[in-house]
Amino acid sequence: MKTVLKYLLILVVGLPVMLWAGAELMLYALELEAPDVAEVSLGDVIENQATRKLENCWYQQNEHGIWEAYLEGEAYKRGRIFGLLAENEIVSQEEAFISQIQKLVPSEWFLKTLKYGVVFFNRNLPDHVPVELQKEIYGVSRSFSDEYDFVGEKYSRILNYHAAHDVGHALQDLSIVGCTSFAVWNQYSQDSSLIIGRNFDFYMGDEFAKNKMILFVRPDSGYAFASVTWAGFMGVVSGMNEHGLTVTLNAAQSEIPDGAKTPISILAREILQYAKTIEEAYEIAKSRETFVSESILIGSSHDNAAAIIEKSPGAIGIYEPSDSRLTCSNHYQSSTFLEDGVNKQNIINSDSDYRFRRMGQLLESNFPINPSNSVEILRNQEGIDDVNLGMGNPKAINQLLAHHGIVFQPEKRLMWLSASPFQLGEFVCYDLNRIFNDSISDSGGSLSVDSLRIAQDAFLKSANYGRFLRYKQLKNLLFSFVALGQDISWSEELEQEFILSNPECYITYMMLGDYYLESENKDKAAKYYQLSLTKEIASLQEKVKIEQNLDLCH
Repeated sequence: MKTVLKYLLILVVGLPVMLWAGAELMLYALELEAPDVAEVSLGDVIENQATRKLENCWYQQNEHGIWEAYLEGEAYKRGRIFGLLAENEIVSQEEAFISQIQKLVPSEWFLKTLKYGVVFFNRNLPDHVPVELQKEIYGVSRSFSDEYDFVGEKYSRILNYHAAHDVGHALQDLSIVGCTSFAVWNQYSQDSSLIIGRNFDFYMGDEFAKNKMILFVRPDSGYAFASVTWAGFMGVVSGMNEHGLTVTLNAAQSEIPDGAKTPISILAREILQYAKTIEEAYEIAKSRETFVSESILIGSSHDNAAAIIEKSPGAIGIYEPSDSRLTCSNHYQSSTFLEDGVNKQNIINSDSDYRFRRMGQLLESNFPINPSNSVEILRNQEGIDDVNLGMGNPKAINQLLAHHGIVFQPEKRLMWLSASPFQLGEFVCYDLNRIFNDSISDSGGSLSVDSLRIAQDAFLKSANYGRFLRYKQLKNLLFSFVALGQDISWSEELEQEFILSNPECYITYMMLGDYYLESENKDKAAKYYQLSLTKEIASLQEKVKIEQNLDLCH
């Protein structure tokens, strides 16, 4: 009996310890090896009023709250300098990122399991990232906080962050990021030049979205470019280079990937730095394997045209319209994917086709397009035929969650970036001709062109915006209870306030239905699910989910 008890004790106590030690050993073994770099000798960061400088590089925040940075030189050095200049914001940005993940995945055990899974999945990630970008990312990673080393060694975790968009996008089928974009030229543009507009509907919490940044880079190889980003992120989601080539990303439906490939933001960065025509961009995209499906909208001043490179893990296509206009949401349009089953289901089940058609309506009613009415289109909250969707509906072009809105005029090398919040703040104009042709190493003043600034949305000053902010607070409270199992204080007064804050949005009633279903009050849950079904629901997938919950009430 003593022998049996001894072995049971070893099994109960020792096995978990051995498994934990094995997992930690695996994690250590799978830490991504940093690239070989020659250490650089740098001076101290010099702060002059609001500007931080190091050698010819600088970093500052303008009067609109947008961070502006300029980097030059070889890869590791510019990454290291960027890390030193933006260290405070890098630390706060990671804190916001991690806290949002912890909010969505509150289980510490599951977070650790997820960490091991991501590390194992991405163990070959460096094989798919250009060495130049590895060096740059390694340089900036050295300024990240020690506090989150439990997630992984700095270089490993920062390189993995560049694939976070792809991993999350592939694994959360129910919630594809709903970006919408367009391009017009020739007769559809007011001055015949190419104009591109896009909303980047990527949301990792309000804190994460606060410190949006425009990064100007003059690398030692390739072309100078401007990219909209956040502190510590060296990939590209929206950008334009010195030759007037633009890149923007729109997620598409993906199957579960089977291994690491090139993160889509890294591919977009490579295109922006090394292409000046649509054909060159396509050749770069064709040379890389990606593990998610993505539409890459390319605008080219050289071609005076735009096209969409459509890429999946197993195929690539290109959509070039016969007319001088195109719209891009979250499904594919090229002949390569016309019979693709995943793409067909995405069109049927998601809100992508609805936003695609709504964008077409808005373009038709605003021709000829100029930068000013481009911004109005990106801010539009109504549905097809101007139906009231409520606020924050995924069917809207403006879902009130965008990290940024942006408008490009490539021939003139002009780009307009939205100040916070979302795409509602002023659209600040940058002239890349002036920025890259003039010496900006002594910057300390404003880089934007004040005369071309586009005013903030009047919605910001309206009573409805105040109601939307309150709606978000109460919605997050309900989410804490329904999704995270947290205790909340809820009352009839709060319920009525929640309804009045956003009465036309189906999500209002769906959330109340979820709350009462979880609280075992099925009669009240059924009432709110039925109300939700009378509103404009974002997608067939969402409608089916509401109907299934309604059946549970009966």
